[in-house]
Amino acid sequence: MVDTYIVDKDGNQANAASVTVPSDRNFRGAWVLNGAVISEDVDSAREIFKDKVREARAPLLEAKDVELMKALETGADTTAIAAAKNALRDAPAAAAIASASTIEELKAAWDTSVLGASPY
Repeated sequence: MVDTYIVDKDGNQANAASVTVPSDRNFRGAWVLNGAVISEDVDSAREIFKDKVREARAPLLEAKDVELMKALETGADTTAIAAAKNALRDAPAAAAIASASTIEELKAAWDTSVLGASPY
């Protein structure tokens, strides 16, 4: 039988059979080995979360760009489109993300009104 090793964000490794592993793998890149327990570093998880926000907003921004061009061509009001684009640009800097002190709070910081359905 081959042993499986888990490597944390700092390169520390442990036999997977001998450590307690978080059930949620969404923030795998933020795992930290602490004795026989793997926990999640919230600061690292926050960066992973922000990257996920950026990934989710990219197609939304592209769609708003198309909407803006169409509105400009027809002379329609672009105020709401500009506001939506600003909200998307500002999404990774949301206060709820910065103030999250647990993984659960971080997941709850996903702004569905701006980004759509949460991947968590």
